[in-house]
Amino acid sequence: MGRKSRLRTKHLPEKLRKVREDLNLSQDGMLQLLNFEELTDRSIISGYERGEREPPLPVLLKYARIAGISVDCLIDDEIDIPE
Repeated sequence: MGRKSRLRTKHLPEKLRKVREDLNLSQDGMLQLLNFEELTDRSIISGYERGEREPPLPVLLKYARIAGISVDCLIDDEIDIPE
């Protein structure tokens, strides 16, 4: 019995990068703003932005709150991040 991988959104990595860049933050700056103890290395942020890692739900929620947007904007490929 094999396990199927979860469905992933295509545009999440670029949306996360856009949020960070729109806030004029470096990856280290984003780490500090997210303020999660388990996020201790900017390579984690880089992994999210390159689609190599998928952020946990609390991290997505924090991204959305920091950006002042709904989590839907991040995870729904049909919705663009508002300017």
